[in-house]
Amino acid sequence: MAVITKDGKRSWRRRSLRNQLAVQAGWLGAAVAFLVCWRFISEKTIWMFVLDAPQQAADLASRMAPPDWSYLAKLWKPLWDTINIATLGTLLAIVLAAPIAFCAARNTTPNSLLVRPVALFIIVASRSINSLIWALMLVTILGPGILAGIVAIGLRSIGFCAKLLYEAIEEIDPRQVEAVTATGASTAQVTAFGIVPQIMPAFAGISVFRWDINIRESTVLGLVGAGGIGLQLNASIMNLAWTRVSVILLIIISTVVFSEWISARVRQAFI
Repeated sequence: MAVITKDGKRSWRRRSLRNQLAVQAGWLGAAVAFLVCWRFISEKTIWMFVLDAPQQAADLASRMAPPDWSYLAKLWKPLWDTINIATLGTLLAIVLAAPIAFCAARNTTPNSLLVRPVALFIIVASRSINSLIWALMLVTILGPGILAGIVAIGLRSIGFCAKLLYEAIEEIDPRQVEAVTATGASTAQVTAFGIVPQIMPAFAGISVFRWDINIRESTVLGLVGAGGIGLQLNASIMNLAWTRVSVILLIIISTVVFSEWISARVRQAFI
């Protein structure tokens, strides 16, 4: 094994018997875990379908070509709904994530024993549930439509935005906060002039990055009835209209690429 000497040079030494046995035991454990997982997967897999997958994929691709471009005129409204779902959901998440982040950060939380654990729990709960699951529950509560999609995207994004934002708050320069405090400023003024200016670049980058992610996630929320272009995608798949499916997929890919370009440009401007 390689070790670093006091003068910074790398030298090779033979492992001790104890270390060698530990490495071999680790490799043996990994091999056993792999075999157990492989056996479980094999029992649940129909291998005839797997072997036939290349032919089925080629057949499906042939049915999707050429794309039905006449269907494109009916996709602009659902596409606009998808963008609105992502944008409004991101705005909802930002509004809710900001106070949660201040409550979760060690240097700004009002109470480390009560408020901070609650804020951290909200962050973990939001990040633990996928947007599709949020949408599925909200469609049951709010009914199908765009509103369920917006709230689902917002609830999913709170944890992401709040986690990155509270980490940025904890990494601020305390000297700037101390300087503002020394002037006799109130807590609100210290936050506005000592903390917010330091986290604004990170806040802008987090918001735009999450919006970019939400554009991708909102394209599939229609599969569970939460509005957007996913409704047309689900209907086309159910009707086996594969030429329409190819058009929808191309539109989704183009939208995601465009949102990625916008996100990169905005982050470059702020950071």
